[in-house]
Amino acid sequence: MAVQYYLMNFATLIGLLLLILIFGVIKPKFLDIDNVFNIMRQASINGLLALGMTFVVLTAGIDLSVGSILGASGIFAALVAQNHALPWFVPMLVGLGVGLLLGSINGIVISFLSVPAFVATLGMLSVARGITYLASDAQPVPGLGDDFLQIGGGNVGIVPIPVFIVAAAFLICYLLLYRIKYGRYVFGVGGNISAAKVSGINVRYIIWSVYMLSGVLAGLAGVVLTSRVSSGLAQAGQNYETDAIAAVVMGGTSLSGGKGRLWGTIVGVMVIAVLNNGLDMLAVSSYWQLIIKGIIIVAAVIVDSVNSSKE
Repeated sequence: MAVQYYLMNFATLIGLLLLILIFGVIKPKFLDIDNVFNIMRQASINGLLALGMTFVVLTAGIDLSVGSILGASGIFAALVAQNHALPWFVPMLVGLGVGLLLGSINGIVISFLSVPAFVATLGMLSVARGITYLASDAQPVPGLGDDFLQIGGGNVGIVPIPVFIVAAAFLICYLLLYRIKYGRYVFGVGGNISAAKVSGINVRYIIWSVYMLSGVLAGLAGVVLTSRVSSGLAQAGQNYETDAIAAVVMGGTSLSGGKGRLWGTIVGVMVIAVLNNGLDMLAVSSYWQLIIKGIIIVAAVIVDSVNSSKE
């Protein structure tokens, strides 16, 4: 029973350690400190998206628009960052504001207008992408300030700044989910929405708030990515929602809501980042990488369904 417990609760972590071992044996350079920090820098984008997605999925929802919100936030941040007279935090706040606005719209449409999350966020995926193309005329936005470029491309010592950003976001999300009543309300809404209403939880507010949080973190991811690639890209964030959802599910958060682990999401993010980096070092075709990730997502959902049926 103890073995079964550890396999059920730590399967993703065990899988991550096995991946690191396998890639390390096949390609010793995989374990070089520079490559380790490169993996962490790359994982930071999906880490921010997946943290927000965890809250959404815990309420039995889904957010297909995070990639497009990332793109829109990055473009508007880049447009402001072209003005080198402004301090670095101004374009950052603009990116966060765009994410907050678009995420709030998602939450209002879903919670107050009763539009299914799949439909609402699918619509926002298209709307946000259209806004991005209109704002940038579908062209890159270069010439960003040097201070702004440090957000995604700089280091503190040898540690990339994005790692600290994700760590801070994780800490805030951890406190929200496990240290105050809000977190219990999130779990309650996802576990049994009818019981949550009867117990006095403002269900509409909770649902609205998780999409708002998801939007803010997608906006922050857009700022970090734009800074890292040194320009605003209209196509940035395309299909990023797939990796975010995969990380959340692999980390042990149930798609049916009410059950999940924030630390598991981070482990899921690292599994995807390690897999991408390792397969790139092995020169595996990007097409095969898509197939492999698709299989992993389906397998994670199957495991989630099996575990849920046993409860």
